[in-house]
Amino acid sequence: MTEVRYRRTFGTIAAAAVLAVAGCGADSTSSSAAGSSSGTTTAAPTTPAPQGDERGAVTSDVVLGQVDQSVTALGATAHRITYRSTSGIDGSGVDVTGTVFVPGGLPPAGGWPVVSIAHGTTGVTDECAPSLYPNLLGAIGMVTPFLERGAVVTVSDYQGLGSPGPHPYLDAPSAGYDVIDAVRAARNVVPGTGTRWAAVGVSQGGQASWAANEMAATYGDGLELVGTANLSPAADLRAIAPPEGLGDLTLPQRGILPFVVEGFLVSYPQFRDSDFLSGGLLAGKDVLLACTGPLAAEKLTAVAAIGPDDVRPSSPEAYAAMREWLGRNALPQSGATAPMMVLVGGRDTLIEPDWTEEASRAACAGGDRLDFRFRPDQGHADSAATGEAVSWVTDRFVGTPSANTCDLLS
Repeated sequence: MTEVRYRRTFGTIAAAAVLAVAGCGADSTSSSAAGSSSGTTTAAPTTPAPQGDERGAVTSDVVLGQVDQSVTALGATAHRITYRSTSGIDGSGVDVTGTVFVPGGLPPAGGWPVVSIAHGTTGVTDECAPSLYPNLLGAIGMVTPFLERGAVVTVSDYQGLGSPGPHPYLDAPSAGYDVIDAVRAARNVVPGTGTRWAAVGVSQGGQASWAANEMAATYGDGLELVGTANLSPAADLRAIAPPEGLGDLTLPQRGILPFVVEGFLVSYPQFRDSDFLSGGLLAGKDVLLACTGPLAAEKLTAVAAIGPDDVRPSSPEAYAAMREWLGRNALPQSGATAPMMVLVGGRDTLIEPDWTEEASRAACAGGDRLDFRFRPDQGHADSAATGEAVSWVTDRFVGTPSANTCDLLS
């Protein structure tokens, strides 16, 4: 990649996909379907994990005829793909769907750089796969700025969204594998693509991009990660279930619990959603999880019906298992491979700023190079954060050293 090709022009940046009560989807059978995975111990892989060139191998590649106008206006093209990756639940090989966007023109010397976009929560069932929609259920606004700058962009749907099996929501290793192997898949789809890559993740995707950074040193062989921008990342959600028991959750936090429970049930199928949800939250679960269709139109009514005591585990065993699962997926888990930018909003009532600041402080203590940014006027997954992510990633590709603000967190 050349500095000339990765140009620093800034177009209009659309809103990023967000992890919010208004997003997401599942059907009424999602809890029982999730029970196909292991419990508290790791199950034997059902199929061998991909090795070497099998990682990111493309098994299906369809050039999309219907794409968002913001993409076609740039002369770019899009592919919907299926690629091979690894399950973080049991270590097996899995098929994952996603989208690859190719900028117009010829690749620069050294090949196109790759940006792997890790989208925020869209849902937990197949109809919530972003690749099924021209606007990627809102994530397209994170794609076009990088196409403008001459990068190949790949957006994983994540395991279980548009592909067989349940979606392991908030399982950090699974998401990290998906983000890394999406880069390999893009290189298989697009001739002239280089090995240098970056990731941008928001909310659920912020956890994914952070995890991918930590995993890149061991799993990302053959690729050169230049950095990841993690926006409102779901890095460590243990505070949502503190040791002393559930306290007063905000309305967005209560509304997101059905998604968290769905992810938990993939690893702990011996429990049910009714072990954690009750009242209006349990009754309105399917509406809250819906990402499209008539149910999605009823979200505001369902949110209004959530009571303050609708999130109460049915037993100490259920609560302990939930806390163990949250801890197992909390970040940081190991040192980052490349620099990170972490951005949080002071008005975020879903993933509270203090939670992310504490995770960032732990990453700094482990030796990570981290550019921590607190924006007091921003909320959760604020669209304004996308512009900062684009600028930060651009700097990494052109070789500008990343700021390290760890001293401000100590």
